[in-house]
Amino acid sequence: MTEEVDVLVVGAGLSGVGAARHLQLGAPGLTYTVIEARGALGGTWDLFRYPGVRSDSDMFTLGYAFRPWTGEASIADGASIRRYIADTAGEYGIDRQIRYHHRLVSAAWSTPEARWTARVERTDPDAGTTDTVEIACRFLYLCTGYYRYDEGHRPSWEGVEDYEGRIVHPQHWPEDLDTTGARVVVVGSGATAVTLVPALAATAGHVTMLQRTPSYIVSLPARDPFARTLRRRLPAKAAYRIVRGKNVLFTQASYQLSRRAPALMKRLVRRGLVRHLPPDLDLATHFTPPYDPWDQRLCVVPDGDLFRALGEGKASVVTDRIVRFTPKGILLASGEELAADVVVTATGLEMLAFGGATFDVDGEPVDVSRTVAYKGMMFSGVPNLALALGYTNASWSLKCDLISAYVCRLLTFMDERGYRSVTPNRPPADQPLRPFVDLRSGYVRRAEAMLPKQGSNYPWRVHQNYFRDRRLFSRAPLADAGVTFR
Repeated sequence: MTEEVDVLVVGAGLSGVGAARHLQLGAPGLTYTVIEARGALGGTWDLFRYPGVRSDSDMFTLGYAFRPWTGEASIADGASIRRYIADTAGEYGIDRQIRYHHRLVSAAWSTPEARWTARVERTDPDAGTTDTVEIACRFLYLCTGYYRYDEGHRPSWEGVEDYEGRIVHPQHWPEDLDTTGARVVVVGSGATAVTLVPALAATAGHVTMLQRTPSYIVSLPARDPFARTLRRRLPAKAAYRIVRGKNVLFTQASYQLSRRAPALMKRLVRRGLVRHLPPDLDLATHFTPPYDPWDQRLCVVPDGDLFRALGEGKASVVTDRIVRFTPKGILLASGEELAADVVVTATGLEMLAFGGATFDVDGEPVDVSRTVAYKGMMFSGVPNLALALGYTNASWSLKCDLISAYVCRLLTFMDERGYRSVTPNRPPADQPLRPFVDLRSGYVRRAEAMLPKQGSNYPWRVHQNYFRDRRLFSRAPLADAGVTFR
């Protein structure tokens, strides 16, 4: 038998649990179920267990709009974020609606029936068996994130088979790995690398951050002094709203300054580096990227922990290209050989559109790469489906909150007018198309061919502006040139 619900939420991470709560608040008359491929909720924050794992944006904006973050730290560790998600699910009864070890394999849309039939792979880990079930729904809401959970990106290097040490990827950190006193090389310069280096340096013999290209790195307080002051004087919800608004303004202003006056932003970042780093460190080589700020994400280090590790000599940074692995380490293009007992490949993610599931509409397979995004959340020719996708220049949850509230508004609008489906249209043929994600990071470029596109104008343009999106998502007419209701 095929079970039926109004909304099927795919994924029980930060955005999936948030989506469920929005459905409770904004569409209380609808039924929903959450399916999760793994055996626990939390998504990224349950999967990633590498040393020092933490948020790369503040929790007052990464936290939900409907439930204040009450932790002391603004830049929080992974375990605290996981507890926050679990506490949210428990407080609102969402945990009772989650089905673990349920992975969406495919979904088929029927126009006559106006519903999706989702094919779900269900695993019993105790019995070691797998079967397939079907769940029908009026609306399919994908909260699956944007990367592969089972595999991170690792480049192919010559000589890896000769290396006598241990190679690990942060996405799958081994529980038995002890780096105490070890010589560790962390390959990479992004958010994961700058998190790992100071965490490992606390006990390792020495940690080297080996980067091919530098990143922009800024230090922010791990605890927000403004938030501490407000919490002493105002109720928790009021203080949370004010701090959240302040931090949104700060991140948006920082982004706009980076895009409109990149030279000024570069000087400001450099000023912070000069203040925190040892005077003999070569900033031009190791901390001056060959691109503008926010062409790739800025990296945040809480209380300058990375800079402190470098200043104390517990860590160092090398900017060079890997030629090959050797039995005892890594040979660089400069001729230097880095000795390493452990190599950590913080070399990025593998993006995965729509959680790897496939879709068809009335028997026709959907080629995701040929679709065009509508408001950054729905896709041309694909009815009654939305994707929770956060910002690239701000906290993930900010946009996911907006999208979830919009989905509730959309479903209510359809019910009130008797519509059974809503299908995004393609933009006019003369409107140029652009990549869906506007970052130039390696993991984005590698996946560009398989991702949807975006248009040049509203409502097909994917904006990276919270204040503009908040107006458009909450006030703009639901019926516009970008969608067809039936």
